[in-house]
Amino acid sequence: MRWAGQGIEAETPGALPGLGSISGFIRSVTTPEFRGVTFHEVLARSALNSVPNTGMPFSWTINPYRGCTHGCRYCFARPSHRYLDLDTGLDFDQQIVVKTNVVDVLRRELTRPSWRFEQVALGTNTDPYQRAEGRYRLMPGIIETLAASGTPLSILTKGTLLRRDLDVLAAAATEVPVGLGVSLSLADEDLRRTVEPGVPSVRGRLDLIRAIREAGLPCGVMVAPVLPWLTDSDEQLDHLFGELAAAGATGVTTLVLHLRPGVKDWFMTWLAEERPELVSRYNELYARGSTALPSYRKDFETRVRPLLTKHGFGRGARHRSTGGVIEAAGVGSRSGWGEPLNSRARQPVDYAGPGRRRRSAPVPAVVPPHDQQTLF
Repeated sequence: MRWAGQGIEAETPGALPGLGSISGFIRSVTTPEFRGVTFHEVLARSALNSVPNTGMPFSWTINPYRGCTHGCRYCFARPSHRYLDLDTGLDFDQQIVVKTNVVDVLRRELTRPSWRFEQVALGTNTDPYQRAEGRYRLMPGIIETLAASGTPLSILTKGTLLRRDLDVLAAAATEVPVGLGVSLSLADEDLRRTVEPGVPSVRGRLDLIRAIREAGLPCGVMVAPVLPWLTDSDEQLDHLFGELAAAGATGVTTLVLHLRPGVKDWFMTWLAEERPELVSRYNELYARGSTALPSYRKDFETRVRPLLTKHGFGRGARHRSTGGVIEAAGVGSRSGWGEPLNSRARQPVDYAGPGRRRRSAPVPAVVPPHDQQTLF
């Protein structure tokens, strides 16, 4: 999902390659609180990104940030930094582009006569609740603007900073369908520190799930990516699913690691440093492309289904699987991706009259249907 809406003009003197050529580039900022990180502030021309024909239950996304300080070695969004002539490794982790005017631009876009109040997803590329959000506080305005327009929204995050906005999200959920998802792929804290060093702790994200549920909101969980021979054992998954159930997760989606070009080299460098004995196995497993061999994915699906059922996820026909992706919905959520209930159908809109805002129906408390669509 590419960062849209930025035109190319003349280079700004002193800017990093690629950044100075962005129309709307304001300045680059460093602060002691974010050692090693540079924020590149820009004025975006658009906030809404169209992502048609993807098979997702949404056609629009918002990415207030580009780049991510989570530092996940497996992050699929790393190649997006190439469009700014930045690398997919440390630059992606440390050179963060901030759309400082995203709320104002979004407000204008949502008032267009052509806007159809379709679901908007956040967190599909880079995390909207990464550390930068603590400085720029863009999300409350985005949430409030979407809700005020009658637009359903969903958020997928690893950031415990979302707790700051639970009151805003709860209020929004009385106006429009709101879906929340937390990404938590492993329970090994030592492994987390090396493979996703900037991500909040495992315990912190479990507490976030609990806080979301206590606020009366559904919370799916993305157990993704599952790392072959690192986080995929029956014992590891059984323990993690048990923790998620205890925290109140309303759905789980598992996703086996993808190693796309631009990501694979960065991940394999980490693997060679941390677990060199697995390098040859990974080379064989991903010899045919970005996805693991079908034999591995089939075995994984066979093993994970009963574990999900054991912990109350994906009862009976609610299991959906596609190529190493398994969705298992509990009561109150379609899956672990954090999409709103009934997100595929446009919500009823109450037209209050000229000059009045449009208001969508609240989220109904229903059990997901058996024919739910996979998001992958």
